[in-house]
Amino acid sequence: MKKILLLFIILLTFSQGYAQTSIFNSLLEKHVSKDGIVDYISFKNDEAKLDSYISYLEKTAPASSWSENKQKAFWINAYNAYTIKIILENYPLKSIMDIKKEGKSAWKIPFAKVGGETYTLDHIEHEILREKLFDPKIHVGVNCASGSCPKLGNKAFTEENIETELTRLMKEFINDASRNKISTSKVQVSSIFDWFKDDFTKNGSVIDFLNTYSDTEISSKAKISYLKYNWTLNGK
Repeated sequence: MKKILLLFIILLTFSQGYAQTSIFNSLLEKHVSKDGIVDYISFKNDEAKLDSYISYLEKTAPASSWSENKQKAFWINAYNAYTIKIILENYPLKSIMDIKKEGKSAWKIPFAKVGGETYTLDHIEHEILREKLFDPKIHVGVNCASGSCPKLGNKAFTEENIETELTRLMKEFINDASRNKISTSKVQVSSIFDWFKDDFTKNGSVIDFLNTYSDTEISSKAKISYLKYNWTLNGK
């Protein structure tokens, strides 16, 4: 009887998680363009649905039995959902950099509740994703809601799609001429590759990493520089 009850609880938890992720997925499909531009005005009209997903996050703590891909998908979705939420709470605004509370930036405000604990966006990104679930592709998963950021994908991450989606987003980001300018002998790339250089050079140089995804083969002797970051909101 106990085994049956346990199985029922596991199946119920799984179905609830799937349903809630589907809600977040539908919101992204509806309000985020293929180019990653967010219609925050229309998103505001659907804020109750976003709150439903956030309510699920508040009650859900990733289990140690979850696969690494499932944990990664959960935390990236949480990061992006809470980023959208804090923007909607402060909308209209020109940049996420305009959000301040008691002198703290949007990334350092403790407001993201997950599994009964309260986190900052910085903690989710740096202490959980980068530290415990390391993958350099995380940097195209979490979204800072700004013009120079890798685009926000218009679908939620799942245990099944996260590797494929992060690879696709990284390839699109690196080959996006509005965010990175690449030629064989010279590259001007996003400051992300400078700020988080240690993440991208675990198995070689920055150029080695770029060549994994670049449509243009970059010389190992290519000159590399980093572009100024555009913090303008990624909205319509």
